[in-house]
Amino acid sequence: MSRSATFRFYADLNDFLPAHRRQKTFIHKFDLNASAKDMIESLGVPHPEIDMILANDRPVDFSYLVQDGDRIAVYPFFTILSPDAFNRVRPAPLDLPRFVLDVHLGQLARYLRMFGFDTLYHNNFDDEVLARISSAEQRILLTRDRGLLKRSLVVHGYCLRTTRPRQQLLDVLRRFDLFDAIRPFQRCINCNGRLEPVDKTLIRDQLPARIWAEYDEFRRCQACHQIYWQGSHLARMERFIQGILSVQD
Repeated sequence: MSRSATFRFYADLNDFLPAHRRQKTFIHKFDLNASAKDMIESLGVPHPEIDMILANDRPVDFSYLVQDGDRIAVYPFFTILSPDAFNRVRPAPLDLPRFVLDVHLGQLARYLRMFGFDTLYHNNFDDEVLARISSAEQRILLTRDRGLLKRSLVVHGYCLRTTRPRQQLLDVLRRFDLFDAIRPFQRCINCNGRLEPVDKTLIRDQLPARIWAEYDEFRRCQACHQIYWQGSHLARMERFIQGILSVQD
């Protein structure tokens, strides 16, 4: 016999719902009891996006079996409710935020590295590899693929809502409250390796004569050995960084 429960999703969790279900309470019919996690994801919302679940005004976790007649309310991570008011299903934030990005986010990877964040990206990672890396290395998985975020291995993740890399960067910084953690020019934007100062006399044969003559301070990637100096490209990056910081609120 068919059963039903009423659902209400709040704030930007509605991004994952079809238009006719957004910002309203709706009835969901089901034949077999399923966990809150499975039923919510069947409605389109990936579990890493969820902070709290209430069943009949009581906090429950992802394993709760939805019953006939239940009233389910689902909240995103930035809910205004007091942190002490309810049990949350969202895991504790990582002490050291690190990222792994799917194959469509190459420019975002470069931006995050520019801002100093440990960001793993390769254009040949498939979904299984991404989920496994996110779990094993406790990296936040960034993607626009909702199905990828629904994989059970993924604990920390975020679904980007836009295809514009600059806005993606802002959304990530805001979502994980990272503005105070920004440390520009600490990582190679090409490979994610750490940058360390290097004496110019040790790299003379790797520099064009004009660069050797004009600049005295250099950094070298410890992984791929790319050399960086304070040229016009650095000035452009600094302007980009200041532009991001100016709109952080």
